[in-house]
Amino acid sequence: MTEIRKIRAIDNHAHPPKLVSSGEKDDDFDALPCDPLEPTPAGLITRPDNPQYLAAWKDLWGYRFDDRTPAHVRDVIAAKERARAAHGDEYPSWVLGRIGIDLQLSNRVAMGRGLVDAHHRWVPFDDALIFPLDNTPLAAQTPDRKFFFSREDMLRSRYMKDAGITEPPATLAEYTARVVTPTLEAQKRQGAVAIKFEVAYLRSLDFASASAEDAAPIYARYARGGAPDTAQYRRLQDYLFRYVSAEAGRLGLPVHIHTGGGCGGYFYLAGANPLLLEPVLNDATLRQTTFVLLHGGAVAYTPAIGYLMMKPNVYADLSQQTWMESPEHLATSLRYWLEWYPEKILFGTDLSPGGSPEIDWEEIGWQTNDTARRALGIALTGMMRDGEITRAQALDMATAVLRGNAERLYRFNGAGARAMRMSSERSSRRFKSGASRISPS
Repeated sequence: MTEIRKIRAIDNHAHPPKLVSSGEKDDDFDALPCDPLEPTPAGLITRPDNPQYLAAWKDLWGYRFDDRTPAHVRDVIAAKERARAAHGDEYPSWVLGRIGIDLQLSNRVAMGRGLVDAHHRWVPFDDALIFPLDNTPLAAQTPDRKFFFSREDMLRSRYMKDAGITEPPATLAEYTARVVTPTLEAQKRQGAVAIKFEVAYLRSLDFASASAEDAAPIYARYARGGAPDTAQYRRLQDYLFRYVSAEAGRLGLPVHIHTGGGCGGYFYLAGANPLLLEPVLNDATLRQTTFVLLHGGAVAYTPAIGYLMMKPNVYADLSQQTWMESPEHLATSLRYWLEWYPEKILFGTDLSPGGSPEIDWEEIGWQTNDTARRALGIALTGMMRDGEITRAQALDMATAVLRGNAERLYRFNGAGARAMRMSSERSSRRFKSGASRISPS
């Protein structure tokens, strides 16, 4: 663990909030935010009395107490306010440095204040591109999907406006040429390093084969109004998902896909099974596209991930598992993956805005980072004790999971990597010198 805690990580998946002024709202931290949904009970790990949050307060804010009395917790909030004032627009990167993260892949509709620097990279959402028709029947399936499709409709309109399109193109060929491809190319120009699908919140992951000839008549008939039946619309979605994936591959953008559990009391867990993606992952025409299975099928499907990573263009990350599971539980899944393809595993926190000022993205980031590192230590130590690997191999694997695999996948090298290292070194000096200044004592 001493060695593992020294490694500066690359976070493959997070939803960091931007810095906002008084009265301003950050509506871009997720295309499908969970906060407006019907509340569901929190699991034990995510409840406010998780001892890891107390440890986070002590490490991040110099908290001096072993309780959570309101008077003492106010010290945490005050320490955060002082830190924000002291570090200004560098505050998000300052926090990452305190946690031990060099660079974070930020899943956001758009980046914002405090997130445009050497420590953040953009991963935009592109689900809206594969649902171009009237989504009213799909929105009626559950209360959650009613909200989610309203968000997707707004985002697609935003993409069309950015592409200079005022109304849906009449044909599928025009839609892909004038909306889909320009959107992806614009995202690449604006700094995106990957794209993201949250599509498991909207439909199941079983994307069947579909040709342009199959999909074009469906699009043309309903582009300007009316809703196709479910089977027809799925054929169009199947085609567009593969089209977007192929274009992402052409542009060198890995495709991130949500797998496993999701928020909301109406989420269809069976539809988020990563094994449903096998027709896509086995599609020879998509072998130039890299797919990253986010959350590694968390909750129900983690064993399948080890096998799926056999495919040359498939990776997986730990995000979500890091805040839903204990280190011991996560270590079991992680060890299984390490015994398959350690070079395909990516560290991730899935940090996002929290539910209170005292437990917000900073504490969630600390807790998820701590859980991942402890789980990695448990898994590698077990493999070493059982004679599967040497100590040197264990340290190499730890570095690979925490940063090396991401460096290779996203080509974080050359001038960009040097700038990140220099920024990290400057930040580390500031973090060390500034830690005592924000103590609530």
